[in-house]
Amino acid sequence: MEHNEEKLENDIVIEDNAEEAKEEILKDQEPQETSKEDLNKEGDELDVLKKHKEENKKLKEELEALNDRLLRLTAEYDNYRKRTTKEKQGIYGDASVDVLKEVVPILDNLERAVEAKGSVEDLKKGVEMTIKACKDSFEKLGVEEIDASSEFDPNFHQAVMHVEDENLGTNQIVEVFLKGYKKEDKIIRYTVVKVAN
Repeated sequence: MEHNEEKLENDIVIEDNAEEAKEEILKDQEPQETSKEDLNKEGDELDVLKKHKEENKKLKEELEALNDRLLRLTAEYDNYRKRTTKEKQGIYGDASVDVLKEVVPILDNLERAVEAKGSVEDLKKGVEMTIKACKDSFEKLGVEEIDASSEFDPNFHQAVMHVEDENLGTNQIVEVFLKGYKKEDKIIRYTVVKVAN
């Protein structure tokens, strides 16, 4: 019986403790009063969060637009590069054909001169005509002979020999070994010369 009494007392204590625990839980679940300051802070934080989300969205849109623009520019540049390469090849091909059209008749004249069965005078006359045809072709192509009648100019002449002569001026061209040619401001070949003093 003692055992039953102890058990009964324990059950009562447990019930009392359970009641207290239940009251504590209910207290915790009751809505707590919040101050206006707390509400304002939470509202401000929400506003800041919304603002950050909007900025983030705007930045993502700008990034997508920039990526799209970059892809388009890359494609445009690639097309431009291909087009200019093709144009450059076309221009080079056209220029080569223009030059060859001028050279072929000269070759024809040289072949005729070799096959000719005439005198040395006739052969000489044929070579002179070929030289004239070559000079005419150069003129059509805008090629000029570099003047070698004045002083030595390293921009146009290449000195391969030097001679001391008191009768000649300084840097005077004495002899031309190879004629030079230019087209506008580009040197095709420097005039190879002997220079005095």
